[in-house]
Amino acid sequence: MDVEHQKAPAMRVSDVERDEVLVRLHTAFAEGRLSDRELDERTASVLAARTRPELDHLLVDLPVAAAPGAAATKSASPTSRPGRLQVAYKSSVRRGGSWRLPDGYTTVIYKGGCLLDLRAAELEDDVITIRAIAYKSDVEIIVPAGVRVEVGGFGVSSEIYGDAVPGAPVVQIRGFAYKGEIDVHS
Repeated sequence: MDVEHQKAPAMRVSDVERDEVLVRLHTAFAEGRLSDRELDERTASVLAARTRPELDHLLVDLPVAAAPGAAATKSASPTSRPGRLQVAYKSSVRRGGSWRLPDGYTTVIYKGGCLLDLRAAELEDDVITIRAIAYKSDVEIIVPAGVRVEVGGFGVSSEIYGDAVPGAPVVQIRGFAYKGEIDVHS
């Protein structure tokens, strides 16, 4: 067989592509499209995937989400918007101290834990939306005093003390917890 007729090798995937697939799978699970077992199996396959066809195979029976990479195409480089996604698989992650919180932030925790401490975070906008998915996990979100907090979703609880400062930023928490919890407090 000559070189001209050989099939090109499949493109290797990046961690960002794996993260996008994990978010789609957890969204499908939250919508009731995948069972507990299917989510476990597909999550393990995503983490083991090396090529794009291996990832694509895991999504063929799910509805198409917003165009893959659509958020990345809005900017010149996919790395120009760091810090918008945090994923933990059977482990824990923490964000605290001085860090920049973008206007949209997603954390997906699978059989682990997460701490988001916003008290010293620089808020990128007047309205911040945090999407949290906690599958057999706990997510703790600590908000600074004086911000207005709006909480919604399933398995999300909040305990905020003190009044919001007039003109203070709004932190919207949109969450889904399955066999775990999302706890928001000041």
